[in-house]
Amino acid sequence: MLLHVLKQTGRKFDFMVGANIKGFDTMVELSDESGIAVFEGDEYLSSPIDRRPKFLWYKPQIALVTGVAWDHINVFPAEEVYNHQFELFAQSIDPGGSFIYYQQDPVLQTIAKEHPELNVLPYNEVEASSEGGETLVACDGEKFALKIFGHHNFQNLAGALLVAKELGVSEKDFLKSMRCFEGAARRLQILSEKEDASVFYDFAHAPSKVKATVAAVKDQFPQRNLLAVVELHTFSSLNREFLPQYKGAMAAADEAVVFFNPEVVAHKKLEEITTTDVEQAFAQKGLKVFTDGDKLHQFLAGQRLKNSNLLLMTSGNFAGIDVNALAGEVLG
Repeated sequence: MLLHVLKQTGRKFDFMVGANIKGFDTMVELSDESGIAVFEGDEYLSSPIDRRPKFLWYKPQIALVTGVAWDHINVFPAEEVYNHQFELFAQSIDPGGSFIYYQQDPVLQTIAKEHPELNVLPYNEVEASSEGGETLVACDGEKFALKIFGHHNFQNLAGALLVAKELGVSEKDFLKSMRCFEGAARRLQILSEKEDASVFYDFAHAPSKVKATVAAVKDQFPQRNLLAVVELHTFSSLNREFLPQYKGAMAAADEAVVFFNPEVVAHKKLEEITTTDVEQAFAQKGLKVFTDGDKLHQFLAGQRLKNSNLLLMTSGNFAGIDVNALAGEVLG
């Protein structure tokens, strides 16, 4: 969102982010001319021999943290260890710098109170309404139609707006710029759609992200049946001890499917997990669990979406399923 707004408003800036965004040929640009650098922070380890989070190298003047939800159990074996990395990140901000954080996150609430040397700016969620399938946000009596939807996106919008204001962008210019923002690749990306059905593709894999993404699609299209599919692919999601974190993550879906590949579990040298382990962890009535990519493809290709949405979530590739071809099949 920030990259898009800065580009739309004619700012010169450097950047480094992990997602592909329409209008950018590359996702890294560094120069000697820019007065602004927008970096996407990452709490994952810096390298195999340096287990410190990558975001501790940045020393920002403005920092935005959208939430803290335990992940990467292979690096941070306990939730407390994981949470502490964000305290270390707050300590790395330049004294007098801005710490912008999602106000409803209890971990961030505690961190914010411990740093009076920072300009602490909490945010909640931009007020938005939906009319005719459009998301509308008001400012100074004017309504701006946006293409994004979902509570997590409205929260991120509020955080990005605060950063933009710190950089001298007005709220009205920010919202004007956001009207043509289509989101990042694999962030509620629409693979195919027709009048009464859509196929969405999303990078969501951690429990909090899965929950937010499923809820976003259901909230935006409450009248449509939602078939949500998630692949367990990361070290954390395939860890037997971490699996219970997924309890209720797909509760907003009318039909829920989980896929994992036992070969990936073995490749990561993790303890074997079973379909029963997954069913018990998600604790969702009617949950379908697949461990064979061909059978998953057969099941999904057999769907014919009518007044329905299909949501595909993975940081992997569903054992090689061509999701674009699948989207065409289910809407055919």
